[in-house]
Amino acid sequence: PSPLEIQRLREARRRALERKRTKEQPRTPEPVEGREHIHVQTDLYLEEISDWVIEVDTECQTDAFLDRPATPLFIPAKTGKDVATQIEEGELFDFDVEVKPILEVLVGKTIEQALLEVMEEEELARLWAYQRAYAELRSAELAEVQRLEDQDRRYREEKERRKLQHKQMLQKQKETTEKIAARAFAQRYLADLIPSVFKNLHESGFFYDPIERDIETEFFPWLMAEVEETVEKKVLGRTMLDSLIRTVVEKRLDAFSQKPLPDQTEAPAEEPGPTDEAPQVAGETEAADQPVTEEEETEQPVPEEQPSSHITFQLEELDEAGTEDLETE
Repeated sequence: PSPLEIQRLREARRRALERKRTKEQPRTPEPVEGREHIHVQTDLYLEEISDWVIEVDTECQTDAFLDRPATPLFIPAKTGKDVATQIEEGELFDFDVEVKPILEVLVGKTIEQALLEVMEEEELARLWAYQRAYAELRSAELAEVQRLEDQDRRYREEKERRKLQHKQMLQKQKETTEKIAARAFAQRYLADLIPSVFKNLHESGFFYDPIERDIETEFFPWLMAEVEETVEKKVLGRTMLDSLIRTVVEKRLDAFSQKPLPDQTEAPAEEPGPTDEAPQVAGETEAADQPVTEEEETEQPVPEEQPSSHITFQLEELDEAGTEDLETE
């Protein structure tokens, strides 16, 4: 290449290195001749100044990048004098004579290297053959060893199986003998025991009539429950009737106990009669359900009363009020 091409390549390489260095580590370019850089605060955040500091206004101006001129080609200064020498063909050396020893050395070295390579290839071939033979022999030996190991393992497993089979056979024979002996002993021992056991179980009640047991466990409890419920209903009805009768009688007794008015004292007397039919009905119902002593008491004569017509009317009103109160309750 020409010197200009070499110089241009060097300049391009240098510019590429500078560009790469600038990208890797950005920094402020050098100032132009006759100027200098000044530190200026360019932070994004403000700082709080607590003390009064002297402030001075300063301005700076940064020019655009100047294009650097191309570096001139270096041409060394010419020194000395120009001298020329004329050499004719064949004056310095004879090519055929001078080249002969060089050719002999080259040919000898080439042949020697070729022979070495051939010998090396033959030796490698023999080594590979030895390796293949050794690998085949080793594989055969390994296969034989594996076969012998498998055969020995099969013999051992067969021996263990035969031992286990023989032990199991002896164990079964022993168990069979013991079972036969136990069965004969049990038959001999239970010949007289079974009848007595059945007799004791029958006496203890383990053997029972299912119909009788069903009646005792199912029918009788249900019957008793129904009877008890019926009796409770009757007792409840009697209690309620007694309470009603007691309430009516108490109200009428209170009415009879009140003093008659002076206008009603001279009223004509009416025929004596029963004041209410409810006590008699109650007495009859109680006589039907109570013992004989209560029946005798109900058969005794009731003392006759001779209330006036006004008192009878008042008692009827009280009776109607009492029944209404009972109905509302």
